[in-house]
Amino acid sequence: MVPEITKIESVEFAYPIEDVGTDQHGFNLVYEPGEVTERKLFAIKIHTDEGTTGEYVGGNSPGAAQINTFADYLVGKNPLDRERHWSEIKRALRKYDRMGIGPIDIALWDLAGKYYDAPIHELLGTYQTKFPAYASTYHGDENGGLETPEDFAAFAEECHEMGYQAFKIHGWGGSEGSRDLDRELETARLLGERVGGRMDLMHDPACELETFGDTLKLGRALDEAGFFWYEDPYRDGGISQHAHRKLRQKLQTPILQTEHVRGLEPFTDFIDAESTDFVRADPEYDGGITGAMKRVSVAEGHGLDVEFHAPGPAQRHCIAATRNTNYYELALVHPDCPNTQPPVYEGDYSDMIDTIDENGMVEVPEGPGLGVDYDWDYIENNATGSVHVYE
Repeated sequence: MVPEITKIESVEFAYPIEDVGTDQHGFNLVYEPGEVTERKLFAIKIHTDEGTTGEYVGGNSPGAAQINTFADYLVGKNPLDRERHWSEIKRALRKYDRMGIGPIDIALWDLAGKYYDAPIHELLGTYQTKFPAYASTYHGDENGGLETPEDFAAFAEECHEMGYQAFKIHGWGGSEGSRDLDRELETARLLGERVGGRMDLMHDPACELETFGDTLKLGRALDEAGFFWYEDPYRDGGISQHAHRKLRQKLQTPILQTEHVRGLEPFTDFIDAESTDFVRADPEYDGGITGAMKRVSVAEGHGLDVEFHAPGPAQRHCIAATRNTNYYELALVHPDCPNTQPPVYEGDYSDMIDTIDENGMVEVPEGPGLGVDYDWDYIENNATGSVHVYE
């Protein structure tokens, strides 16, 4: 019997993150004692006539708006025809960034795993079941948490003692002009001195730096400190092929781009333009597990490594089926406040800072589908009232 989708549900819910606020612009999450930030996510359920349900928690409001445009198409269809659905929805969303595909495609993979009673990584083809994580920090703050270069260096040493093999900075960016650049430069130097050679070091300004000149200055400091990669440095938004090709020509530190390059074809063009060294993939951003694994194959064909953005069970399954990758991003971490993980997992799944083993490794969930169980009571009790049902 071929299964058929009978109903799709999307529920928005909110949860608090304690001791976390935003910087002066209101965009970057930073440590702020006593502050509570409310975050909103979406919980997806895809029901079928034979009883199997695909689930995923994640996404954002713009993506949910896109789901509203194509969910009716899926009702009545075979949920196992993921490649056909991916192609049709990709075309339907051709005027948009297509980020609505991700949560639905992940839920379809979860459904397939439950249907075949196998974890997603086995359906993809398992390469590894354990892999190293890197500690990926909150942005630098002005509140006594990660306020100084010494704070970052001390935290890197603490993470190394926990078992982490790699450490990534999200710094202060360009918000305070030369003072912030000076802190960025000093942080790079100090980390190189304190943990260089013991940890792989990464820097991600998150497109904060305001000029190509500042980007070069920081990049040269990373060269001297022996950093592993330099990611999304300045305000082109992470999408200019020309600018990053020029940057690569002037630096030794490898560039990591394409987190903000939407679509498989522009992603491929970015590689072919020789504008990056490592590439990014994210099952939520890049068309689900289907789209993310297409990026893996394109990168492998070019002889490049693909690094998955952000933590989560979908990312773990993708990494478990990928040879050409190095680390799992454990984000966001801080010495004084929790990760942004929503409190929706039943059982022992965790992306908090202490989830690694003594060697800095994490494991892929081994249950059917995503291998995680969601706390639907918490989700429903914290629903915002934004509920969509398609049937």
